[in-house]
Amino acid sequence: AKMFRRRNPMLPFDDITSLEFFAEKNDASLFLFGSHNKKRPHNLVIGRFFDFHLLDMLELGLKEFLPLTEFKGPKMTLGCKPCLVFQGDLWESSESHSVLKSLLADFYRGPVVEQVSLSGLETTMVFSADSVTQRVSMRVYRVLLRKSGSRTPRIELEETGPRLEFEVRRTRFASTDLARQALRQPKTTKTKKEKNVEYDNMNNQMGRVHLQKQDLGTMQVRKMKGLKKRPAAAVAAAAADGEASAAVEDGSATAEAGNGRSKRRKVKADGDAAAAAPMVPNGRSTRSRSKK
Repeated sequence: AKMFRRRNPMLPFDDITSLEFFAEKNDASLFLFGSHNKKRPHNLVIGRFFDFHLLDMLELGLKEFLPLTEFKGPKMTLGCKPCLVFQGDLWESSESHSVLKSLLADFYRGPVVEQVSLSGLETTMVFSADSVTQRVSMRVYRVLLRKSGSRTPRIELEETGPRLEFEVRRTRFASTDLARQALRQPKTTKTKKEKNVEYDNMNNQMGRVHLQKQDLGTMQVRKMKGLKKRPAAAVAAAAADGEASAAVEDGSATAEAGNGRSKRRKVKADGDAAAAAPMVPNGRSTRSRSKK
């Protein structure tokens, strides 16, 4: 917020061009103008702009005011998000009070958040509208969390100020077309909701995929002979063939062993005969020489 201390001869309900100029110069959407004269003493004008043009405004007359200095104790923390409470049926039944409720909410709501910690809720602002006197009272309280013997603490309120009581005087509301245009939201700000998509604390996108039940019997796997399904008759025939081949292999091995023994005996006999015959230097036997 920016406060202007120079006294300018402004009459918002007669000429709003000067306030629209300051709003565009300072890029402001809300304003609060205070004035005092004999006809309207202790006067406050609260309003808002749309596209730097007046949207709506109300004139409030102060009846009671107590500043912060009249209250002892700690005050509201700078940047704290207060809890706004509106009491009374007049906020819904009266058009001027309904607009005033919207303006007060825009002034004091602070940044828009999804969740608020219970320990961070320090301030409560209560606006009470009296349907008989048509007055509105504003009270500011400090929230104190006390021990209650259970998980939920006991809450106490301590008034910290300021305290105001005012009434609504003159009003100027926006036209239907202008209000509809001001409430319109651009398509770029509307985020399309994605199904089954979530984001963790590190802003990583996590999705959930739904699949149908898989039939493991039709799943293509590696082809191996040991994994093939064969009928029982084929399995029995293969077992019988395996036993027959094993018997044939045993018989052939026995025959080969017998043939090996006979061959070794023949080779041994030939060796003995060769050792008995005397040898001459030229390698021939004596029997062949005697025949010649």
